Formats: sequence, structure tokens, C-alpha cells
Amino acid sequence: KQWYQRRVRGRLQVLKIISLLKNIQRLEEIQKYFTRWIEECATMNYWECLKHLNLLSLQRRRERYDHVWKMYAGLVPKNTGISFYREEERHGVKASYPTLNHSAQGSVKTFRDASFSMRAAQLFNRMPERVRQCATIDILKIELGNFLATIPDYPPVEGYSSPRDNSLVALLNEGT
Repeated sequence: KQWYQRRVRGRLQVLKIISLLKNIQRLEEIQKYFTRWIEECATMNYWECLKHLNLLSLQRRRERYDHVWKMYAGLVPKNTGISFYREEERHGVKASYPTLNHSAQGSVKTFRDASFSMRAAQLFNRMPERVRQCATIDILKIELGNFLATIPDYPPVEGYSSPRDNSLVALLNEGT
């Protein structure tokens, strides 16, 4: 497991960035191939192996916090159009994204809905308040890890029939 995390996982992260996530399923296939070589996972399917090794899918790792918390904390430039506000004390901090002209073409709406700004803001708003209110990145990682452990992670891979869309936004929307 340590060899895999040091040698393979880091390279997959670089490939993921280079491919701009157009081929997340292919990257999951590569991870699936290498996890199969871990002796304790030899008889498990990919999803069981991820759970056994306490690993997130590459898709889930990408969505884990999509830099939103870092923007909120002022650690990176806020050039995505996302802004943060406090709606009511009991709801905590929420993220908002730029509005779109309602007469815009359908392709523009589709592009916007798939954009980082939209997905990241939606994901941030769906997180429990205890995650959104973390004071440091270290506390965030712990709280987010605990929260994500409660959500099934079935990434799309060839030969496996995923029960649903594995994106966090879709899964968290199901719960409302």
C-alpha cells in the first residue's frame, strides 16, 4: 500500500491534472490495475479494495475540496466569481456564483453548469456546517475525511456497473 501511494498515486494525480479530468474513467482504470497488485486486494473488486485500503477514488479526491475552502480562507486568488456570505447564523457560510442571463443559449448554460465555479460552490454549500466552518486546512481535512467516509464511493470503471452518478454534488443532492 505504501509503495502504491508513493509511486503510483502521485503520478496519477499529475496525469489527472494534465488530462484536465477529461479521462477520469481511464485514470480510475490505471488505479484499478495497480491496486490489483496489492496482495491483500487480489481477491477484491476495485470498490472493495479502495474501501479496504481506506483510499478515495480519483474522482472523489478531486472533488474533496476543489480548492473552495482555500479560496474562502484567502489562500488562493478568488478569480472564479465565487463569493462567500453568511445567510443566517444557523446556516453558516455559503458560497454563491455569478448569475447567468436567462436568455443565454442552452450550450452556454450547460458549460456554466459544468464549470468549476458552479460545481465547487454547489459542493461547498452541500457540505455540513462543521466542514464549512473549519478554522484551518488540517481541521478541514479531518472533518471532510470523516464526512466523506459516510458517503459511498463507486467510481466509474469499465466492467463495473455503478449504482448512480458518483459525483459528490449528485450524491449530496439526492439527500435533499
